[in-house]
Amino acid sequence: MSLDITFAYPGDLALKTGGYGYDRKLIEGLEALGWKVELLSLGDGFPSPSPEVLKEAERSLSALPDDALLLIDGLAFGVLDAWASREASRLRLAILVHHPLALETGLSQEERLIFTERERRALSHAAQIFVTSAMTARELVAGYDVDPQRLTIALPGTDRLGLAPRRGDPPMILSVGTLTRRKGHDVLVRALKQIESLPWQACIVGAGTLDPRTADALENLILSEGLSNRIKLAGEVEDTRLEMLNADIFALASRYEGYGMVFAEALSHGLPIVGCATGAVPDVVPEEAGILVPVDDVDAFTDALRRLLADPHLRDEKAQGSALAGEQLPTWAHTAAIFSSRLQDLT
Repeated sequence: MSLDITFAYPGDLALKTGGYGYDRKLIEGLEALGWKVELLSLGDGFPSPSPEVLKEAERSLSALPDDALLLIDGLAFGVLDAWASREASRLRLAILVHHPLALETGLSQEERLIFTERERRALSHAAQIFVTSAMTARELVAGYDVDPQRLTIALPGTDRLGLAPRRGDPPMILSVGTLTRRKGHDVLVRALKQIESLPWQACIVGAGTLDPRTADALENLILSEGLSNRIKLAGEVEDTRLEMLNADIFALASRYEGYGMVFAEALSHGLPIVGCATGAVPDVVPEEAGILVPVDDVDAFTDALRRLLADPHLRDEKAQGSALAGEQLPTWAHTAAIFSSRLQDLT
């Protein structure tokens, strides 16, 4: 049996985001299982590409031979509805949905409605749909008319990297996420301002290139709050394991997560977690491992951080719960095996 597949993706596959990280690990895992993966770049700007980029992406996909096995990243596929209606029937088409496009932070109601309708139409043409969490599966069934028989949940894998040492002096609070509105770094900064009297240092890791306006606003917020000597904006790093190993608490105030790979990474290091009860985060972070609060509730986020900083015993309890949860997470080999099995069903 031939194990050939084309993986089509938008933007820059090398970007250090959770979604692209998943894509890279998946490709690596499939190749380890004997698949020959042909990469097909669809261009920049998705999910709102220029007409020229969209036209070229459609041309590239239409050039694939009949009966080709094709896996497309959902960041692009959600707006390829017109192409899918013309071409999907001659291909063996699988889609990877990290989270529905309409759930991105900062969209207008009109934009949400347009994305929802286009993605619903596009997904109706897919033979198989992979999602990265049970929550996203529920979203697609309830809001996008997806038949559960066409859905496969493939949780992100987690590398076993060892537990972080504890009891920094002062404690180090780590946040990892691109500097976009959805990651809620502004909530973290405002919460840290309210516990300025407590001993702590903080580090925010993440690229600012995807949303320069938000990145600049975050830097200005840190300056205006007088926290530049206590909060480090580290930018993008090649590997976050050193930051994880040097942290005492992981804190990320995401306004939405389709899964939350950095939360899983924090669990694998045994870090106590402060986050928001949104999207798939409650499925990833058990109560024993951290404290989850409502989205955009600065006071609640402040209180959660204060409790962990002021109570070393509670911090140790949550760290132990985090480590136990981390031991139960799937590996990337397991994730790739799920894809491989379902993709072979399409051959």
